[in-house]
Amino acid sequence: MDQVLPIALISVLLGTAIALVFFKNYFLKRKSEIGSIAKPEIHPDPLRKPPKPTHQSKKSHSHASSDKDHSKKHHPLDLNTLKGHGDSVTGLCFSYDGRSLATACADGVVRVFKLDDASSKSFKFLRINVPAGGHPVAVALSDDASSVVLASHTLSGSSLYMWGEEKVKDSNDSKQQPKLPLPEIKWEHHKIHEKKVVLTLVGTASTYGNGDGSTIVASCSEGTDIKIWHGKTGKNLGTVDTNQLKNTMAAISPNGRFIAAAAFTADVKVWEIVYSKDGSVKEVPKVMQLKGHRSAVTWLCFTPDSEQIITASKDGSIRIWNINVRYHLDEDPKTLKVFPIPLHDSNGGTLHYDRLSLSPDGRILAATHGSMLQWLCVETGKVLDTADRAHDGDITWIAWAPRPIPTGDGQKSILATASVDKKVKLWAAPPLRPA
Repeated sequence: MDQVLPIALISVLLGTAIALVFFKNYFLKRKSEIGSIAKPEIHPDPLRKPPKPTHQSKKSHSHASSDKDHSKKHHPLDLNTLKGHGDSVTGLCFSYDGRSLATACADGVVRVFKLDDASSKSFKFLRINVPAGGHPVAVALSDDASSVVLASHTLSGSSLYMWGEEKVKDSNDSKQQPKLPLPEIKWEHHKIHEKKVVLTLVGTASTYGNGDGSTIVASCSEGTDIKIWHGKTGKNLGTVDTNQLKNTMAAISPNGRFIAAAAFTADVKVWEIVYSKDGSVKEVPKVMQLKGHRSAVTWLCFTPDSEQIITASKDGSIRIWNINVRYHLDEDPKTLKVFPIPLHDSNGGTLHYDRLSLSPDGRILAATHGSMLQWLCVETGKVLDTADRAHDGDITWIAWAPRPIPTGDGQKSILATASVDKKVKLWAAPPLRPA
């Protein structure tokens, strides 16, 4: 019996030791398993997208997009936006003093904005409804901001209207604002270019030679004809034919002496408006032709002194021409400068400019391609600044105000742009140094 007890005791102790060793190994292994399971929870799998982080990521992306839009809308030169248009803005034109801006819109309305301060939060405007069925395509101002000439198109052809109103008499009561009379149609012409659309409508004061200072307006059709009109009376003063398959645009020199047209070919034809002693138009003969581009000219503009023309072509170049020559002695216009168009696609190919407009001082050339807007130094041809997406759609028209306009930061030279995005934007001129 005495021998059995020690053996039993030893067996129990040995069994206990074995059990402890077993359970120790079991718990160590279990702890290792728990650690290996807990580790992915502390450091999530990067390929896994939990719902909450995914939502935050979308929110962050939306915020970035908003910041991008905010940056786009606030280009340093972007001063203001004229809102309220219900459709694509097809044309615009400043008054001679720069304080009024007329716009033509595909919603069937012509608006004449008052620009007393280009940085204002809101602008007063005069609303003119176009006759039913007409699609406004271009606008020009006649002798003052109250005389509006509009080109409108229907299925039957293009029409030309001029709205005018009586001068507003000054009120003795300075606190009471006089009511503006509603404009009425003073004259109208229909099917002015048969069934063809008017591409451009431009006006200027006839101050050259025997010109009486009244406004003359040129309507350029998509065909080959260009017609000249008297802004106040609506009288047709003459017609020229480019004979170049189809027109692209036409412009009148600031002094009312020349008409130049860009058409299907690489050459630009120039006509002179000859005035009689009584100020009426006597004739409009062709006087010169600009030859030098290798491909079609897409747009052109005159310099403020009416002695030079700037052209942009699909050949990738900009040319400045001297037209102050003795053409009656067969002296040809001379190319003064040639600049490469500083605009390229993703493959390195040169793009062309759609539109040009020269600042009133003749030093800055504004140019567009699609929704992009650039400012170039006329002296060097270098880019002064670029707005890659000046609008949310193609730019349809650009024009400089003839005179500086007041802003919250003093008087500034202002460029206006119109677009299919239903907006008109006002831009300050960039400093004259490469950006």
